[in-house]
Amino acid sequence: MKKSEITAMNKSFGILEERRAKILDDDRTILLKEHVKEIRKHSIKNMDQLLDKAVKKLQKNGLEVVLAEKSEDALETIYSIVKDESIVAKSKSNTAGEIGLSEFLEDNNVQVVETDLGDRIIQLHPNSKPSHPIGPASHLRMEDIANIISNEFNMEIKPDPRAILNIIKDDVILKLSKCNIGITGANSVAADDGSILIVHNEGNISLVSMLDTHIIIVGIDKLVETIEDAVSVVKLETIFATGKTVPAYMNVISSPSKTADIEQIILNNMYGARRVVVVLLDNGRSQAIKEGNECLLCIGCGSCIVNCPIYNAIGTDFGYKRHLGGRGVVLSSFIEGKESCFDSGLFTCTLCGLCTVECPVGVRTSHLIKNLRNDSIKLDLFRDEHEIIKENIKKYGTPFKHE
Repeated sequence: MKKSEITAMNKSFGILEERRAKILDDDRTILLKEHVKEIRKHSIKNMDQLLDKAVKKLQKNGLEVVLAEKSEDALETIYSIVKDESIVAKSKSNTAGEIGLSEFLEDNNVQVVETDLGDRIIQLHPNSKPSHPIGPASHLRMEDIANIISNEFNMEIKPDPRAILNIIKDDVILKLSKCNIGITGANSVAADDGSILIVHNEGNISLVSMLDTHIIIVGIDKLVETIEDAVSVVKLETIFATGKTVPAYMNVISSPSKTADIEQIILNNMYGARRVVVVLLDNGRSQAIKEGNECLLCIGCGSCIVNCPIYNAIGTDFGYKRHLGGRGVVLSSFIEGKESCFDSGLFTCTLCGLCTVECPVGVRTSHLIKNLRNDSIKLDLFRDEHEIIKENIKKYGTPFKHE
């Protein structure tokens, strides 16, 4: 990342920290942290049962369910649905970013309209990467955003937040009118209820999910037992990600659109989606569970990167696609393997442990990275500088070369 982007990102993170500080030490937040930690532990421990239950319940509720073992499986499934469309609408989804969905569809001549404001700004600035799971454009100054929008629409846009918002909103709404298919992620999936919970503040997910076909892509690690558990998880995520106690919207999706207002006869296809397809993505998660790796306890709030000294110094070079920072490095080892883990910044982490201190569910990311480093060295994957240090110690008894 550029120095100016790092500066802008640090400024955004500072504002977020001030907002969060007012509620992180609240007694209710502390109790919620412990409650959610137990929910996540239970969910990961019982993932096989939850997955089986969720598939059956979702299907019973009228949703189509596809189990995607790898990224390629998810991409193939989604493309088979959208291939005849020229344009589709999409909301923010770190899981979609993980599999490179937008890029894949664009390469196959399907235009993707990002409806989240931050993601739309990033989309219009292709050399940039999302810098926070909730606030993807945190690294861009208002002046930079105004220039991006001015270039896109061939008009001078002043660095005013309302002016920027209005022109992007008008353009997205116009493009939405041409879309039949909407693609979203999900924050949590309640297995017992066969329900999917999606949170947002902008209202865009409500629009995207109301199109004729709604595709939901979500990692199997988002499974929990009940809708009450799902609400608890996303509420804690909201507190740590935005500094607010609740999001503007919580959408619970349990079936396609329907009504029973005529003599209690159930009729599908009212105002909302006629068809809802849920793609449950594994992509290495089962292996992480099998190995007892706690990286899947993560609730996706981004608190770890906000406080990470390395991420605050180098930004998106530390992490894996939309999974940013040290946790992204760990997850990449299960998605693509040890080499990807090395390339994502395995030896960049200082092992300071601040990510764990700040994590609402206590994921020991630095501990996981330390273990991965041991594995990496056994595979002869290490920095050239480490070899030089080793040779200096052997020859001179010190890491420093003697002249």
